[in-house]
Amino acid sequence: MIIHKIQDWDDAYANMPHIPGGETYPEQWTQKATQFRETMVSAGRAEIDLSYGPGERNCWDLFLPESNPRGLFVFIHGGYWMRFDKSSWSYVAAGPLAHGFAVAMPSYSLCPQVRIRDITREIGAAIEAVAARIAGPILLAGHSAGGHLVSRMLCADTPLSSSTLGRIANTVSISGVHDLRPLVPLELNATLHLDAEEAAAESPALLEPAGEVNLVCWAGAAERSEFVRQNALLANIWRGLRANTLCVEEPDRHHFSVVEGLANPESPLMTTLMD
Repeated sequence: MIIHKIQDWDDAYANMPHIPGGETYPEQWTQKATQFRETMVSAGRAEIDLSYGPGERNCWDLFLPESNPRGLFVFIHGGYWMRFDKSSWSYVAAGPLAHGFAVAMPSYSLCPQVRIRDITREIGAAIEAVAARIAGPILLAGHSAGGHLVSRMLCADTPLSSSTLGRIANTVSISGVHDLRPLVPLELNATLHLDAEEAAAESPALLEPAGEVNLVCWAGAAERSEFVRQNALLANIWRGLRANTLCVEEPDRHHFSVVEGLANPESPLMTTLMD
């Protein structure tokens, strides 16, 4: 086995420069999301910008299946806790909707206006709000920073109530960052303002799971090595702490394409999540 020493840690956590046409993906996401959202609104199956808190970005979109929901699917977007919002990702609701799940997509406040610990509390509040609206089992999914945030909901110090936590049937962290300590020396920390104490307190890999939770850690095999490592890290640590974990590296997927599986009801990602 050949181990390549990382020389540039800022580059190790940079995705766009290493994905062909990477700069075009955000516009593609927005276009697909806008078209999907308009279609759902026209069909009377969407409610947009529902409130879950006092902040400007404390809002969520709800998409409904054609029949009574069999449960609730919540997707948390990524963007290094400093970019994007729910409106770029509406189209990934297609997969869970096809399986009969209502889909909730919240936005949240971004760094540097808030700290990551504040975002953790906001996501907890968002999930509580949407769980009060839709009955049944809950599935959580998050991409990149969103993968961190859904994993954070399963930690022993979760902001979720015990009743809501008990409804979570499965969670998938897609390309999640589960140990925040390597981010502290990076240039992006000028925006995140992480210190050593907060990095440790907000790292799922350094925390205990809230019991025998179900967690899938899913990454693209073509991702940067740090994301592949972070993906396996949480699955391996929590497996030893009695959580039910699965670690997957999907072939021919990179950091931007790996999330696309949520939009396809028959994809390996959706099949695993629905199992």
